[in-house]
Amino acid sequence: MRVGYGKKPVPPRPSEHPHLDESWLADGWFSLFLNWLRDATEYVAPGGGRIAEPNAMVLGTVDDRGLPATRTVLCKGADDRGLVFYTNYESDKAHHLDMHPYASVTFPWVLIERQAHFRGQVEKVSEEETAEYWHTRPRGSQLGAWASHQSRRISARGDLEAALEAVTRQFCDLDYVPVPPFWGGYRLKPSVAEFWQGRENRLHNRIRCEKNGSGWEVFRLQP
Repeated sequence: MRVGYGKKPVPPRPSEHPHLDESWLADGWFSLFLNWLRDATEYVAPGGGRIAEPNAMVLGTVDDRGLPATRTVLCKGADDRGLVFYTNYESDKAHHLDMHPYASVTFPWVLIERQAHFRGQVEKVSEEETAEYWHTRPRGSQLGAWASHQSRRISARGDLEAALEAVTRQFCDLDYVPVPPFWGGYRLKPSVAEFWQGRENRLHNRIRCEKNGSGWEVFRLQP
């Protein structure tokens, strides 16, 4: 199950791009993250494949027993304050963040041999920011958020489908589905950001920046 990096098929692979350098992070993590996210979004493989859900990130939290938990969520906002995702505030991840308001996220852009990783404190976004995003969601997704008591046990798939039918009837006369009181966003505010680039012979490039007062300390790590 070994995967090679830095080989030279035709056409050139992303591993032949210039080496990741500390200077790319001179103004902090955000500019490079946006560039890499754009590259992941626009990438088309030689065979025509694309990166599915380039804004997908693996979110890591810690439960009440100190055990780590990971799951994939979608990044729905990014600026120099941090990375935003949305969820049910009664879900497992939300309970974890209530107890330990710190998390990590990793964007695994395998097809272009890159990863971006962030760690830091997590806080809820404002109700206004949640509402602004909520109204961009498809109506079906809005109804699904109302129907699902996320992370709770359910006896059968049919019960979930029945719940969706019930909320569909509940809101059928409304032009806009309201934001559930138990649903909203979180922002991870990075104190650590790391960028990884696949290279030949497993000598991958790793550049990390850590929050240092009002600025960032940038340094290279061995792979």
